[in-house]
Amino acid sequence: MNKFLYIIFLLPTFLFPQSSKWDYIGNINFDETTDRKDFILCNENQIYQYFNDSKGFQYEGEKIAIEDEFQKKYNSGNVKKENAWIRIRFIVNCMGRSDRFRILTANYDYEPIEIDKNITSQLLEITKNLKGWIPKQERGGKIDYYQYLIFKIKDGKINEILP
Repeated sequence: MNKFLYIIFLLPTFLFPQSSKWDYIGNINFDETTDRKDFILCNENQIYQYFNDSKGFQYEGEKIAIEDEFQKKYNSGNVKKENAWIRIRFIVNCMGRSDRFRILTANYDYEPIEIDKNITSQLLEITKNLKGWIPKQERGGKIDYYQYLIFKIKDGKINEILP
């Protein structure tokens, strides 16, 4: 009788397996058309949000180093004089490499808009080439985490970079 009950309880597990990966609002799932296939995560099922620790922004040289990169490489001379918020969100893996970049653009009233591709393509390319991300740690092990940069664009120029 015990074997019969055991089989009854286990049979659905084998017939209807559940995925161990849960999709949550805000997850950045792999997109074969835009994401690098060689970008490896330590744990696809556990990507921490940027606010999951108290260490804050983790980049070699801190935020000033990122601002310097954009100041050196962003060319506002060949873009439209537009105003916008641009958010680039991505994953930093346990080795400090980044990928799965996603862009959102909005006007100053936070309404979605389309803006000059010369602006977004430059910001995305510079962000993709930032190499100083520091792996975060949780319980003694390195983790994958979400990160973002928000750009306030005024008249086509970078006015501010957040966080």
